[in-house]
Amino acid sequence: GVSTPRVRGDAYFAFMEEVLVALSKKFPGILIQFEDFGNTTAFQLLQSYRNRICTFNDDIQGTAAVALAGLLSAVRVKGTRLRDEVLVFMGAGEAGTGIADLVVEQMHAEGLTIEEARARCWLVDSKGLVVKSRKEELQHHKLNYAHEHTKLKDLLTVVRAIRPTALIGVCATAKVFTQEIVELMSQLNERPILFPLSNPTQLAECSAEEAWTWSKGRGLFASG
Repeated sequence: GVSTPRVRGDAYFAFMEEVLVALSKKFPGILIQFEDFGNTTAFQLLQSYRNRICTFNDDIQGTAAVALAGLLSAVRVKGTRLRDEVLVFMGAGEAGTGIADLVVEQMHAEGLTIEEARARCWLVDSKGLVVKSRKEELQHHKLNYAHEHTKLKDLLTVVRAIRPTALIGVCATAKVFTQEIVELMSQLNERPILFPLSNPTQLAECSAEEAWTWSKGRGLFASG
């Protein structure tokens, strides 16, 4: 690569416009997949082109589709509906907010308002629980999930306070789903949903063996 800082701002988006329009004209009906675009540009690109050109962001939409499929399977086992669940996302980047957005759409299809559905999804980023009092410092894609709550710094405290039924790991921080957290989830729920989705394996929030052992076989598990 060229040893210069990456182009950003108007020049970057003008370049993307030229490329995407040219590709769609050269290959009518083409599907353009965005892969590994950072969250500083990914959300804006998706919103700008999703209704103009056939585009798909794998990190936001692909991950969300697979995660939602897993969640629907989990609630089928539990005998509940997704609208009944409360989810905590450890990680608030493209994957976390992408999954949350699609979960909200599914909950809305099951009868909740968008606001009610968002209220059942909580995000945790590197600074703690995403809450309204942090609004000035939050990136735009987190704002819909900035709820009224006191500031909480760590995941264990968040689980104690929010009492989620599902824990979704998308932070690429190994072993953040500790034994204490999984055991607490198992105390709060007969069948806790535990999805450590980060990859590669060495960055997973916990392993299948750990989830199984610490939940005494009651955890509903999916990994990335």
